[in-house]
Amino acid sequence: MRVIISAAGTGGHINPGIAIANKIKEKDSSSEVLFIGTNRGLENDLVPRAGYKLKTIEAFGLKKELSIKNFKHIYQTISSRKDVAKIFDEFKPDLVLGTGGYICGPVFSVALKRKIPTVFHESNAYPGRAVKLYSKRVDKILVGFEETKSKLEGCKKIVVTGTPTKIRKMDISVQRKKEILEEIGIRNNLPIVLVFGGSQGAQKINEAVIELVKLKKNEKYQIIWATGTKQFDIVKESFEKESISINSLKNVKILPYIYNMEELMNISDLFVCRSGAMTITEISIVGKPSIFIPLPSMSANRQEDNALVLKKLGAAKIILNNVVDGKKLSEEIDEIIENSSELEEMGKIASTIAPTDVEEKIYNEIVELVNN
Repeated sequence: MRVIISAAGTGGHINPGIAIANKIKEKDSSSEVLFIGTNRGLENDLVPRAGYKLKTIEAFGLKKELSIKNFKHIYQTISSRKDVAKIFDEFKPDLVLGTGGYICGPVFSVALKRKIPTVFHESNAYPGRAVKLYSKRVDKILVGFEETKSKLEGCKKIVVTGTPTKIRKMDISVQRKKEILEEIGIRNNLPIVLVFGGSQGAQKINEAVIELVKLKKNEKYQIIWATGTKQFDIVKESFEKESISINSLKNVKILPYIYNMEELMNISDLFVCRSGAMTITEISIVGKPSIFIPLPSMSANRQEDNALVLKKLGAAKIILNNVVDGKKLSEEIDEIIENSSELEEMGKIASTIAPTDVEEKIYNEIVELVNN
Protein backbone atom coordinates (compact mmCIF):
# COMPACT_ATOMS: atom_id res chain seq x y z
CA MET A 1 0.00 0.00 0.00
CA ARG A 2 1.32 3.42 -1.00
CA VAL A 3 -0.12 6.32 1.01
CA ILE A 4 0.36 10.07 0.75
CA ILE A 5 -0.39 12.01 3.94
CA SER A 6 -1.12 15.72 3.61
CA ALA A 7 -0.20 17.49 6.86
CA ALA A 8 1.32 20.89 7.55
CA GLY A 9 1.72 23.73 9.99
CA THR A 10 1.05 22.68 13.58
CA GLY A 11 1.67 19.57 15.63
CA GLY A 12 -2.10 19.14 15.86
CA HIS A 13 -2.13 18.35 12.15
CA ILE A 14 1.22 16.60 11.83
CA ASN A 15 1.34 14.31 14.86
CA PRO A 16 -1.92 12.47 14.02
CA GLY A 17 -0.53 11.95 10.51
CA ILE A 18 2.66 10.47 11.91
CA ALA A 19 0.70 8.20 14.27
CA ILE A 20 -1.35 6.92 11.33
CA ALA A 21 1.82 6.39 9.27
CA ASN A 22 3.35 4.41 12.14
CA LYS A 23 0.30 2.14 12.31
CA ILE A 24 0.42 1.56 8.53
CA LYS A 25 4.10 0.54 8.74
CA GLU A 26 3.45 -1.59 11.81
CA LYS A 27 0.71 -3.51 10.04
CA ASP A 28 2.54 -3.83 6.73
CA SER A 29 6.26 -3.04 6.67
CA SER A 30 6.26 -3.12 2.86
CA SER A 31 3.88 -0.12 2.75
CA GLU A 32 5.29 3.23 1.62
CA VAL A 33 4.22 6.52 3.21
CA LEU A 34 5.07 9.96 1.84
CA PHE A 35 4.16 13.27 3.50
CA ILE A 36 3.34 16.46 1.60
CA GLY A 37 3.77 19.73 3.48
CA THR A 38 5.29 23.18 3.11
CA ASN A 39 8.82 24.37 3.84
CA ARG A 40 7.62 26.54 6.74
CA GLY A 41 5.76 24.38 9.27
CA LEU A 42 6.71 21.92 12.01
CA GLU A 43 6.48 19.09 9.47
CA ASN A 44 10.06 19.93 8.43
CA ASP A 45 11.24 18.82 11.86
CA LEU A 46 8.66 16.25 12.97
CA VAL A 47 8.26 14.22 9.77
CA PRO A 48 11.98 13.48 9.08
CA ARG A 49 12.50 12.90 12.81
CA ALA A 50 9.80 10.21 12.62
CA GLY A 51 11.63 8.57 9.72
CA TYR A 52 9.39 9.58 6.81
CA LYS A 53 10.08 11.41 3.56
CA LEU A 54 8.60 14.87 3.10
CA LYS A 55 7.88 16.65 -0.18
CA THR A 56 7.08 20.36 0.03
CA ILE A 57 4.91 22.66 -2.04
CA GLU A 58 4.09 26.38 -1.90
CA ALA A 59 0.66 26.52 -0.26
CA PHE A 60 -0.82 29.09 2.09
CA GLY A 61 -3.85 29.59 4.30
CA LEU A 62 -6.35 31.97 2.71
CA LYS A 63 -7.11 35.22 4.52
CA LYS A 64 -10.19 37.39 4.05
CA GLU A 65 -8.45 40.74 3.61
CA LEU A 66 -7.75 42.16 0.17
CA SER A 67 -4.00 42.59 -0.29
CA ILE A 68 -1.35 41.96 -2.91
CA LYS A 69 0.29 39.45 -0.59
CA ASN A 70 -2.93 37.49 -0.17
CA PHE A 71 -3.60 37.40 -3.93
CA LYS A 72 -0.04 36.20 -4.45
CA HIS A 73 -0.56 33.41 -1.90
CA ILE A 74 -3.82 32.37 -3.59
CA TYR A 75 -2.04 32.19 -6.95
CA GLN A 76 0.85 30.17 -5.47
CA THR A 77 -1.53 27.76 -3.74
CA ILE A 78 -3.53 27.14 -6.93
CA SER A 79 -0.32 26.81 -8.97
CA SER A 80 1.07 24.26 -6.50
CA ARG A 81 -1.29 21.67 -7.97
CA LYS A 82 1.28 21.20 -10.75
CA ASP A 83 3.88 20.23 -8.13
CA VAL A 84 1.37 17.91 -6.44
CA ALA A 85 0.69 16.24 -9.79
CA LYS A 86 4.43 15.61 -10.29
CA ILE A 87 4.68 14.08 -6.80
CA PHE A 88 1.72 11.82 -7.59
CA ASP A 89 3.29 10.80 -10.91
CA GLU A 90 6.48 9.75 -9.13
CA PHE A 91 4.96 8.14 -6.04
CA LYS A 92 1.77 6.62 -7.53
CA PRO A 93 -0.34 6.60 -4.33
CA ASP A 94 -3.07 4.06 -3.65
CA LEU A 95 -4.67 6.46 -1.19
CA VAL A 96 -4.41 10.10 -0.10
CA LEU A 97 -5.10 11.02 3.54
CA GLY A 98 -5.31 14.53 4.97
CA THR A 99 -5.18 15.56 8.59
CA GLY A 100 -6.38 19.12 8.04
CA GLY A 101 -4.86 22.48 7.16
CA TYR A 102 -4.53 24.54 4.00
CA ILE A 103 -2.08 22.04 2.47
CA CYS A 104 -5.03 19.70 1.84
CA GLY A 105 -6.58 22.06 -0.73
CA PRO A 106 -4.19 21.51 -3.67
CA VAL A 107 -3.40 17.91 -2.65
CA PHE A 108 -7.03 16.79 -2.56
CA SER A 109 -7.86 18.75 -5.69
CA VAL A 110 -5.41 16.60 -7.64
CA ALA A 111 -6.36 13.35 -5.87
CA LEU A 112 -10.06 13.78 -6.63
CA LYS A 113 -9.40 14.68 -10.26
CA ARG A 114 -7.41 11.46 -10.63
CA LYS A 115 -10.05 9.43 -8.75
CA ILE A 116 -7.54 8.27 -6.14
CA PRO A 117 -9.25 7.08 -2.90
CA THR A 118 -9.35 9.94 -0.40
CA VAL A 119 -9.73 10.14 3.39
CA PHE A 120 -9.78 13.06 5.81
CA HIS A 121 -9.07 12.78 9.51
CA GLU A 122 -10.59 15.74 11.36
CA SER A 123 -9.41 16.07 14.96
CA ASN A 124 -11.42 19.16 15.91
CA ALA A 125 -15.05 19.24 16.99
CA TYR A 126 -15.61 21.97 14.40
CA PRO A 127 -14.25 20.90 10.99
CA GLY A 128 -11.69 23.04 9.19
CA ARG A 129 -12.14 24.80 5.85
CA ALA A 130 -10.49 22.13 3.72
CA VAL A 131 -12.57 19.36 5.28
CA LYS A 132 -15.81 21.29 4.77
CA LEU A 133 -14.85 22.22 1.20
CA TYR A 134 -14.25 18.63 0.12
CA SER A 135 -16.54 16.85 2.60
CA LYS A 136 -19.11 15.73 0.01
CA ARG A 137 -16.49 14.55 -2.49
CA VAL A 138 -13.99 12.52 -0.46
CA ASP A 139 -14.60 8.82 0.16
CA LYS A 140 -14.43 8.92 3.97
CA ILE A 141 -14.10 11.38 6.82
CA LEU A 142 -12.75 10.05 10.10
CA VAL A 143 -13.49 12.31 13.07
CA GLY A 144 -12.24 12.71 16.62
CA PHE A 145 -15.57 13.65 18.21
CA GLU A 146 -19.15 12.47 17.81
CA GLU A 147 -20.20 16.14 17.76
CA THR A 148 -18.40 16.69 14.44
CA LYS A 149 -20.81 14.51 12.49
CA SER A 150 -23.68 17.01 12.74
CA LYS A 151 -21.47 19.68 11.14
CA LEU A 152 -20.69 17.58 8.06
CA GLU A 153 -23.91 16.87 6.21
CA GLY A 154 -24.07 15.03 2.92
CA CYS A 155 -20.79 13.12 3.28
CA LYS A 156 -20.38 9.65 1.75
CA LYS A 157 -19.22 8.12 5.03
CA ILE A 158 -18.29 9.55 8.44
CA VAL A 159 -16.69 7.35 11.09
CA VAL A 160 -15.88 8.37 14.68
CA THR A 161 -12.41 6.98 15.37
CA GLY A 162 -10.94 9.40 17.90
CA THR A 163 -7.64 11.22 17.45
CA PRO A 164 -4.25 9.46 17.58
CA THR A 165 -1.96 10.52 20.43
CA LYS A 166 1.15 9.26 22.19
CA ILE A 167 -0.29 9.86 25.68
CA ARG A 168 -1.50 6.79 27.58
CA LYS A 169 -3.09 6.20 30.98
CA MET A 170 -0.32 5.09 33.35
CA ASP A 171 -0.37 3.30 36.68
CA ILE A 172 2.30 5.32 38.50
CA SER A 173 3.31 4.13 41.97
CA VAL A 174 3.47 6.44 44.98
CA GLN A 175 7.26 6.04 45.04
CA ARG A 176 7.63 6.88 41.34
CA LYS A 177 5.41 9.94 41.72
CA LYS A 178 7.59 11.13 44.58
CA GLU A 179 10.70 10.64 42.45
CA ILE A 180 9.20 12.57 39.51
CA LEU A 181 8.30 15.51 41.72
CA GLU A 182 11.71 15.48 43.42
CA GLU A 183 13.37 15.59 39.99
CA ILE A 184 11.29 18.68 39.15
CA GLY A 185 11.88 20.23 42.54
CA ILE A 186 8.45 20.34 44.16
CA ARG A 187 6.85 18.59 47.12
CA ASN A 188 4.49 15.64 47.22
CA ASN A 189 2.04 16.92 49.84
CA LEU A 190 -0.15 19.34 47.86
CA PRO A 191 -2.40 19.00 44.79
CA ILE A 192 -0.68 19.68 41.46
CA VAL A 193 -1.97 22.07 38.82
CA LEU A 194 -0.31 21.51 35.45
CA VAL A 195 -0.24 24.62 33.24
CA PHE A 196 0.77 24.51 29.58
CA GLY A 197 0.00 26.23 26.30
CA GLY A 198 1.71 24.12 23.65
CA SER A 199 5.33 24.13 22.52
CA GLN A 200 5.19 27.85 21.68
CA GLY A 201 3.38 28.75 24.89
CA ALA A 202 0.22 30.82 25.32
CA GLN A 203 0.74 34.47 26.22
CA LYS A 204 -2.65 35.08 27.86
CA ILE A 205 -2.32 31.96 30.02
CA ASN A 206 1.20 32.97 31.03
CA GLU A 207 0.09 36.50 31.92
CA ALA A 208 -2.76 35.19 34.07
CA VAL A 209 -0.50 32.74 35.92
CA ILE A 210 2.13 35.44 36.48
CA GLU A 211 -0.54 37.58 38.14
CA LEU A 212 -1.86 34.63 40.17
CA VAL A 213 1.60 33.75 41.48
CA LYS A 214 2.50 37.36 42.28
CA LEU A 215 -0.71 37.63 44.31
CA LYS A 216 0.36 34.43 46.15
CA LYS A 217 -2.95 32.73 45.40
CA ASN A 218 -1.40 29.26 45.18
CA GLU A 219 -0.94 28.55 48.87
CA LYS A 220 -3.11 25.39 48.74
CA TYR A 221 -1.67 23.80 45.61
CA GLN A 222 1.51 23.59 43.55
CA ILE A 223 1.95 24.67 39.95
CA ILE A 224 4.05 22.97 37.30
CA TRP A 225 4.09 25.54 34.55
CA ALA A 226 5.43 25.10 31.01
CA THR A 227 5.69 28.60 29.54
CA GLY A 228 6.77 27.59 26.04
CA THR A 229 10.37 27.97 24.90
CA LYS A 230 9.82 31.36 23.24
CA GLN A 231 8.10 32.86 26.30
CA PHE A 232 10.24 31.47 29.11
CA ASP A 233 12.56 34.49 29.20
CA ILE A 234 9.59 36.88 29.10
CA VAL A 235 8.04 35.18 32.13
CA LYS A 236 11.40 35.10 33.93
CA GLU A 237 11.99 38.81 33.30
CA SER A 238 8.49 39.67 34.56
CA PHE A 239 9.43 38.32 37.98
CA GLU A 240 12.98 39.69 37.92
CA LYS A 241 11.62 43.22 37.42
CA GLU A 242 10.27 42.90 40.96
CA SER A 243 13.51 41.30 42.18
CA ILE A 244 11.93 37.85 42.32
CA SER A 245 13.90 34.81 41.22
CA ILE A 246 11.74 32.16 39.57
CA ASN A 247 13.73 29.54 41.47
CA SER A 248 12.60 30.99 44.81
CA LEU A 249 8.86 31.01 44.08
CA LYS A 250 6.77 29.08 46.59
CA ASN A 251 4.82 26.09 45.24
CA VAL A 252 5.76 26.88 41.64
CA LYS A 253 8.11 25.23 39.17
CA ILE A 254 8.53 27.12 35.88
CA LEU A 255 9.86 25.25 32.84
CA PRO A 256 10.29 26.30 29.22
CA TYR A 257 9.14 22.89 27.97
CA ILE A 258 7.97 19.58 29.44
CA TYR A 259 9.66 16.49 28.01
CA ASN A 260 7.94 13.91 30.25
CA MET A 261 4.40 15.17 29.57
CA GLU A 262 2.87 11.70 29.76
CA GLU A 263 4.11 11.17 33.32
CA LEU A 264 3.15 14.67 34.48
CA MET A 265 -0.34 14.46 33.01
CA ASN A 266 -0.87 11.19 34.86
CA ILE A 267 0.26 12.52 38.26
CA SER A 268 -1.30 16.00 38.12
CA ASP A 269 -4.70 16.80 39.64
CA LEU A 270 -5.91 19.62 37.39
CA PHE A 271 -4.93 21.10 34.02
CA VAL A 272 -4.96 24.73 32.88
CA CYS A 273 -4.42 24.83 29.13
CA ARG A 274 -5.59 25.57 25.62
CA SER A 275 -8.13 23.18 24.09
CA GLY A 276 -6.68 21.83 20.87
CA ALA A 277 -8.21 18.57 19.67
CA MET A 278 -5.20 16.50 20.68
CA THR A 279 -5.14 18.07 24.15
CA ILE A 280 -8.82 17.18 24.67
CA THR A 281 -8.08 13.61 23.63
CA GLU A 282 -5.07 13.34 25.94
CA ILE A 283 -7.00 14.75 28.90
CA SER A 284 -9.82 12.24 28.38
CA ILE A 285 -7.29 9.40 28.24
CA VAL A 286 -5.68 10.29 31.58
CA GLY A 287 -9.08 11.22 33.06
CA LYS A 288 -8.44 14.58 34.74
CA PRO A 289 -10.45 17.81 35.20
CA SER A 290 -9.47 20.91 33.26
CA ILE A 291 -9.80 24.66 32.99
CA PHE A 292 -9.65 25.55 29.32
CA ILE A 293 -8.64 28.92 27.91
CA PRO A 294 -9.40 28.37 24.22
CA LEU A 295 -7.29 30.01 21.56
CA PRO A 296 -9.64 32.44 19.77
CA SER A 297 -9.97 32.37 16.01
CA MET A 298 -11.26 34.91 13.50
CA SER A 299 -12.84 32.26 11.27
CA ALA A 300 -14.29 29.70 13.71
CA ASN A 301 -13.95 29.08 17.44
CA ARG A 302 -12.60 25.56 16.97
CA GLN A 303 -10.87 25.37 20.34
CA GLU A 304 -13.96 26.65 22.14
CA ASP A 305 -16.04 23.98 20.39
CA ASN A 306 -13.48 21.37 21.50
CA ALA A 307 -13.60 22.61 25.10
CA LEU A 308 -17.41 22.53 25.12
CA VAL A 309 -17.31 18.77 24.53
CA LEU A 310 -15.94 18.28 28.07
CA LYS A 311 -17.66 21.28 29.66
CA LYS A 312 -21.13 20.05 28.65
CA LEU A 313 -20.38 16.74 30.33
CA GLY A 314 -19.26 18.48 33.53
CA ALA A 315 -15.57 17.56 33.19
CA ALA A 316 -14.16 21.03 32.51
CA LYS A 317 -14.58 24.76 32.92
CA ILE A 318 -13.92 27.43 30.30
CA ILE A 319 -12.47 30.92 30.71
CA LEU A 320 -12.45 32.88 27.47
CA ASN A 321 -9.14 34.30 26.31
CA ASN A 322 -10.34 37.92 26.41
CA VAL A 323 -11.44 37.79 30.06
CA VAL A 324 -8.85 35.55 31.70
CA ASP A 325 -6.68 37.12 34.40
CA GLY A 326 -4.98 35.99 37.59
CA LYS A 327 -7.99 36.67 39.83
CA LYS A 328 -10.49 34.84 37.62
CA LEU A 329 -8.16 31.89 37.08
CA SER A 330 -7.44 31.67 40.82
CA GLU A 331 -11.17 31.55 41.63
CA GLU A 332 -11.80 28.73 39.18
CA ILE A 333 -8.80 26.70 40.39
CA ASP A 334 -9.81 27.12 44.04
CA GLU A 335 -13.39 26.04 43.34
CA ILE A 336 -12.20 22.73 41.86
CA ILE A 337 -9.06 21.99 43.88
CA GLU A 338 -10.72 22.55 47.28
CA ASN A 339 -13.45 20.01 46.55
CA SER A 340 -11.80 16.60 46.34
CA SER A 341 -15.05 14.82 45.43
CA GLU A 342 -15.68 17.24 42.53
CA LEU A 343 -12.07 16.84 41.41
CA GLU A 344 -12.46 13.07 41.28
CA GLU A 345 -15.89 13.15 39.63
CA MET A 346 -14.79 15.56 36.88
CA GLY A 347 -11.86 13.26 36.11
CA LYS A 348 -14.13 10.22 35.86
CA ILE A 349 -16.46 12.06 33.52
CA ALA A 350 -13.57 13.14 31.29
CA SER A 351 -12.49 9.52 30.91
CA THR A 352 -15.90 8.53 29.52
CA ILE A 353 -15.02 10.02 26.12
CA ALA A 354 -11.52 8.52 26.00
CA PRO A 355 -11.06 6.85 22.60
CA THR A 356 -9.80 3.28 22.32
CA ASP A 357 -7.90 1.53 19.53
CA VAL A 358 -7.83 4.76 17.53
CA GLU A 359 -5.00 3.89 15.14
CA GLU A 360 -6.42 0.40 14.61
CA LYS A 361 -9.82 1.82 13.64
CA ILE A 362 -8.23 4.30 11.24
CA TYR A 363 -6.05 1.63 9.65
CA ASN A 364 -9.05 -0.67 9.10
CA GLU A 365 -10.99 2.14 7.41
CA ILE A 366 -8.04 2.89 5.13
CA VAL A 367 -7.51 -0.76 4.16
CA GLU A 368 -11.21 -1.24 3.46
CA LEU A 369 -11.16 1.70 1.06
CA VAL A 370 -7.98 0.63 -0.75
CA ASN A 371 -9.13 -2.98 -1.13
CA ASN A 372 -12.46 -1.93 -2.57
